[in-house]
Amino acid sequence: MISKLFSFLYAKVFVNIVVESSQSVVYVEVCSKKKVERSTHKYFATTTLNTHMYEFIAALYKESPFCYISILDKSPNQGVLPTCTTSEMGKYCDISALEHRCYSNEWAFYTSEYDLEATKQDYRNIGVDFIFSPFVLLAKFFKDKIENTLSIFVLVESNSLSFMVFDHGKLLYGEYLTMQNNKEHNALMIGSPLDDELGDDAEMDGINLEDITIGDDSSGFEDFATIEDLDAGDIIEEFSQAAPLDEVVHEKEEHVSSSGFNEDYQRFVLIQGALSTFYKDSKYKSQFVESIYVADGVGVSLDLKNYLEEEIFLSVYIRKIDLAAALCDLAKAEV
Repeated sequence: MISKLFSFLYAKVFVNIVVESSQSVVYVEVCSKKKVERSTHKYFATTTLNTHMYEFIAALYKESPFCYISILDKSPNQGVLPTCTTSEMGKYCDISALEHRCYSNEWAFYTSEYDLEATKQDYRNIGVDFIFSPFVLLAKFFKDKIENTLSIFVLVESNSLSFMVFDHGKLLYGEYLTMQNNKEHNALMIGSPLDDELGDDAEMDGINLEDITIGDDSSGFEDFATIEDLDAGDIIEEFSQAAPLDEVVHEKEEHVSSSGFNEDYQRFVLIQGALSTFYKDSKYKSQFVESIYVADGVGVSLDLKNYLEEEIFLSVYIRKIDLAAALCDLAKAEV
């Protein structure tokens, strides 16, 4: 009762941290009586909690006793499973060292227990209230599309991709994909046309579309977040399904650097490989997919769209996402 009284007297401060390749983005919302009083993005040239970030966040604690710290999970040992039944999860991976939660009792998301504890330890000086899965963020962002289409859904971060395949609300497959961040890898791809990499008659990483077998409806899936279930509805306004594709392509694509080109080629190769696994692995109920929805958190180039359209023959829909702000929406729904 007393805590509820104080919650009306004080604003709620939501601090949301997204770690990128070479910096951390901290997005803050100060909310009072369900209104956003102010918000700000702050960028720190570090991938850990340094002195400047600590001082910035510590000052926010002085504004209100209701201060919530959220971070987007970066563990390479995370993923999703097309079942929420513990006895069936072993068919897909060893869950003995994993922390998992169900999303609306349909599918499960998991992450490494060790990495969870490491994250809490890294931010122990400020405390962490929520560690959210990127798969939950992606599922919330494209909620309407997931429920009404058979499509691939991808969340693009600076050095990772969250890849999921849904058939009208049922999770068929998912994978967390990490990118290589080294100059040697980039140098190998500079000036190498895509056709040279794949060969004139190459198939998609060994995929023969004629060999694909279409399974029955797969097991279901739906809500996920910190390592606690979310009951909130749509968090982010969805774009119209009929929206022209040109409207969701970014404006400055002609200025993309060679490193940006190489990163998008890496992303294409990762998506291609994940799709190949989905089609070939007998554990999953493969179905032929014709469209892909991309939540772009970094500003991809037009090259990625072209690769996916021309090499895998997918219809591509790209929508920009503010990862830190979307993370804040998850935290507010949780609180």
